[in-house]
Amino acid sequence: MNTKNMTSRKGVTRPSRLGGFTLVELLLVLTILAILAGIVLPKFSNVGLNARKTAVAADIANFKTALSMFEIDMGYFPKGSDGLKDLVVRPSGLTATSKWHKYLDVDKLPVDPWGRAYVYENPGKHNPDGYDVYSLGPDGRGGADAIGNWTSTEQR
Repeated sequence: MNTKNMTSRKGVTRPSRLGGFTLVELLLVLTILAILAGIVLPKFSNVGLNARKTAVAADIANFKTALSMFEIDMGYFPKGSDGLKDLVVRPSGLTATSKWHKYLDVDKLPVDPWGRAYVYENPGKHNPDGYDVYSLGPDGRGGADAIGNWTSTEQR
């Protein structure tokens, strides 16, 4: 630290600082670094991926509830790969007196957090006596990355 002796008006000699940072300047730099770390670090961690997988699990739980209500009212689960659409739009061939109603409170089916449509299969490959509802996962290829109604919470 560079110091220089300065004489005050009363003739008392005291050291004077010529360089260095004030406490306010140091706190400002630390605050800026903390903000930048808060923005950058989540990008390099799995926090975002885990949040997306949790969102998929919540969507699948909603689909399962809606599909169960559909099955109770209609006596069967929707057929074919467009079965999820039957939860929002009246299937063709149903009479006006059928018990069908809108089972999801949306105008169009939700997509997974990666922007792809959920897949519905009846009968399912993983649930041959029922149905499979799943997301193809982060890479969009399915397989081991697929998140569906057959995967446990630990696998997600």
